[in-house]
Amino acid sequence: MLVLVAGLTACGSPAATAGAPAPAEVRKDVQFGSQLGAGGITYDPAIVPVGAGAVVTSTIRDRGEVVTLAVRGMVPDRRYGAHAHAKPCGAKGDAAGPHFQFDLDPVQPSVDPKYANSKNEVWLDLATDGNGAGTATATLARVFPADRRPQSVIVHAMPTATEAGKAGTAGARAACVDVPF
Repeated sequence: MLVLVAGLTACGSPAATAGAPAPAEVRKDVQFGSQLGAGGITYDPAIVPVGAGAVVTSTIRDRGEVVTLAVRGMVPDRRYGAHAHAKPCGAKGDAAGPHFQFDLDPVQPSVDPKYANSKNEVWLDLATDGNGAGTATATLARVFPADRRPQSVIVHAMPTATEAGKAGTAGARAACVDVPF
């Protein structure tokens, strides 16, 4: 069982380097701010308020990755999409690039359910409770490759679509957390 203790200070292991062995466990704990460097950045404070918090953990287990996103201080009783992304956070949400995919879709942006799905990507959709807290876990059958790991988690404005032509889409990028997977 993965246990999370959600605090609101930035921490985590050093950033992974390309080709280095994957860390056995990663934990990133942030408070969302309106600028880069605050630990996590919110692009839309109406959806992810400044001061809300997130904890992202990743643990290698049974030859796969278990990734968990826990949030608090978010908008109560709301559904969000969330995914691991290929690049780090930036001043704008697009800086994080596309979703991380184990098997890369040759067509980008990827909306083909063959590639844009919860087995090939890291999907962490969640619903908040009446206090604005929520948790999602993705249990993956593979370990992130040492030379190509996700670098961030984006919280999206809407839950993730699964139908052809829209698979993997989840609305605007509302917030971002750099994670040293």
